[in-house]
Amino acid sequence: MYMQAKIALLSLFIIHQLTCSSQIKGDWEAGVPEGCTTITVGKNATYDGSVMTSHTDDSHRTRSWVNIVPEERHGRRDKVTMYKRENDDSRKMPAYKHTEVGKIPQVRETYGYINSAYPCMNTKQLAIGESTFGGRESLVSDKGLIDCQRLIKLMLERCSTAREAIKMSGELTKKYGYSDYGECLTIADKKEVWHLEIVGPGTNNVGSIWVAQRVPDNHISVNANAARIQEIDTTNTDYFMYSDNIFDMARDSAWYNPDEPFRFADAYAPEGRESMAATRREWRVLSLAAPSLKLDPEARDFPFSVKPDSKISLEKMVEMFKDYYEGTPYDMVGHLKKVTEDGDTIPHPYANPFMPYDKYDLHDISGGWGKLGERTIARWYTMYGTITQSRDWLPDEIGGIVWFAQDNIATSVYIPIYCSVTDLPESYKTPGRNGFNRNSAWWAFNRMSTLAALRWNDARHDVDKVLLPLQKEIFSKQTETERKAMSMNSKQTKAYLTRYTIDWGNKVVSKAWQIGDDLWTKYDEKF
Repeated sequence: MYMQAKIALLSLFIIHQLTCSSQIKGDWEAGVPEGCTTITVGKNATYDGSVMTSHTDDSHRTRSWVNIVPEERHGRRDKVTMYKRENDDSRKMPAYKHTEVGKIPQVRETYGYINSAYPCMNTKQLAIGESTFGGRESLVSDKGLIDCQRLIKLMLERCSTAREAIKMSGELTKKYGYSDYGECLTIADKKEVWHLEIVGPGTNNVGSIWVAQRVPDNHISVNANAARIQEIDTTNTDYFMYSDNIFDMARDSAWYNPDEPFRFADAYAPEGRESMAATRREWRVLSLAAPSLKLDPEARDFPFSVKPDSKISLEKMVEMFKDYYEGTPYDMVGHLKKVTEDGDTIPHPYANPFMPYDKYDLHDISGGWGKLGERTIARWYTMYGTITQSRDWLPDEIGGIVWFAQDNIATSVYIPIYCSVTDLPESYKTPGRNGFNRNSAWWAFNRMSTLAALRWNDARHDVDKVLLPLQKEIFSKQTETERKAMSMNSKQTKAYLTRYTIDWGNKVVSKAWQIGDDLWTKYDEKF
């Protein structure tokens, strides 16, 4: 009886663990997160002096809609609800649901913010990107109230600088507990940008373990689903912040040798440093920014940040996010060729870098990620992407801007969403994961991107012919638009920029639907 009871208890524990893991591991593959990439750039490394962060929300479940949450005043006794993210398979498409887990006290005033699935910028130009790195399973605790998405929301509602956000994060998660897997949040304000890497406090504990490192003003950095902060200079408070328990858990768990330098990533998330899905992207971003360094694509570790060979422009950021290793030894479909009637060998029209995993064995695809090929920067399952600019020489209404793209960045276009806008195009606010919807901006780009990928080496040129000039036009109008906005009062500026954002959103969505129709027509019977 004792043995049967023990087996029964063990079985229940295993089922519980598997259930809990599946609830918040909807975007993992091969044991590691396959989600988001974020790139950060200090003010002296950008073309115009802005501070940049960014994010691709690479997810099979995250919501597609985005809206504007305004500034608010709250009562003295008001509370804010905390939720946990769980898989939701009750809809037509995989999604997440958010289940209430508790409440924490609200503050009297909160800033407005752009409410994407992972909120991206507030009205004070504070901007945040994100990338999950997982970390040790034993660090996750279900006793905490604050998960990654809620933490970002709290930062944007309550803080105006990156340092303030990091400090508040540490205080709130220490008191109420961090409940998620390891995350890197890239936090930019008008002066500087930081990477915050945070993990749970251990099973059944309340709290968090975290470290933050500042990106030098003349450097670029990246996170691609692996913890990257290693040695901590405890004497340099201008570049490092960390929780007071950061060394204790690692020492007590024998995750580092006290006779050697403490390395955060190796102690708390070592599996990420062994994942080519992460390190290949790190190599690619840093190499595109600084090819002169000749970084080793097979390396386990790269510098936390590097000085780019030239200033990073918006165009360069877009180039990096559109990348899928074409022209490198890591192009998964580079071996798929076709011989023309003239005897020339060219890329096969069906050599599609965005095919789903279950097609890989059909085309003999493998790579640094084994049977999953290569984890490229551009992905077919991206829900949206952001590139943010925070600029201290402009009023907040104009200085904070989020460049927002829908779906696969390789076949998308970024529109400007200023941090002061009060509304967005209806199609951007329309949910997409309830099934195909002609009123959804995400579906316009998802449909077009999917069709283009089916005959990639022909259709990509049809897409680029329309979207590349359109992106150039959008970027070129920024200076003139902001000059006009500067001549207006605050209320007029907000109204003007809101109309500007809505007009561009409507225009690019209309273009995406038209391109999709054209692809369907042109390549009928050729997909």
